[in-house]
Amino acid sequence: MNHFCNMEKTIRIVLYEDNRDLREGMTFLLQATPGIQLIGAFPDTSNLEMQVPGLKPDVVLMDIDMPGRSGIDATPVAKALRPETQVLMLTVFEEEDKIFQAIRNGASGYLLKRTSPTEIIAAIHDVHRGGSPMTSSIARRVLHFFQQEQPVTKTKDYDLSPRENDILKSLVKGYSYKLIAEEHFISIDTVRSHIRHIYEKLQVNSKTEAVLKALKEKIV
Repeated sequence: MNHFCNMEKTIRIVLYEDNRDLREGMTFLLQATPGIQLIGAFPDTSNLEMQVPGLKPDVVLMDIDMPGRSGIDATPVAKALRPETQVLMLTVFEEEDKIFQAIRNGASGYLLKRTSPTEIIAAIHDVHRGGSPMTSSIARRVLHFFQQEQPVTKTKDYDLSPRENDILKSLVKGYSYKLIAEEHFISIDTVRSHIRHIYEKLQVNSKTEAVLKALKEKIV
C-alpha cells in the first residue's frame, strides 16, 4: 500500500530559467501535467539559498546560462542545502566540459532544451525515481568519453569497506535505494549513510558521478 502511495506522490518542481518565453512555456507544461506541482519559477538563482530549503522541491530544473550565478555553479549549492533534491539540467549547451562539470557538481540528469515536452515529463519522473535521464546525444557523448579513454587499471585504493563496495556495485547496476536496501537486508536510512560515506571517500557529489568514477577507474 505504501509503495502505491509513493508512486502516486506529487512531484514538487522548482524551475530556474532566465528566458521569459521558455519559463512561461515550461510553467504551462508543468501546471498542466497531473502528478507534478510547479512550486516556483525564477529567472535566476540569486535567492536559491532561501528558495530550496523553503520550498523543498523534489526536482529542480536548472538552466545553465543565467545572469549572475550559472546553473552549474548553483547546482552544488542546491545539493548542499537539500541533498534529497534532484537537479535536472535543462540547457542548450552540448559541450563536454559543461556536461561533466554539471555532473561533477551534483546534477542527476542532463536534457537539451529541444527535448520534447513528453520526454521532459518522463525525465522528471525518471530522475525522481532515482534515474539519470540524459538526452540521447548527451548520453552518446558520455559513452564516447569513456570509449576514448585508455584502459585504466585500478591505481588508487579508496578504502571502501566490503559493504560499501557491494553498494557501489548496486549503484552501477542502476538500483534504487529501496532495491539496495532489500538486496542487503538493511534500512533505506542505512543505505543513505553508506552512500554518503562512499561519496566522501570517492570525493564525488552525486550518484551519477560515483557511477562514472567507479566505471572509469574500475573501482568495482
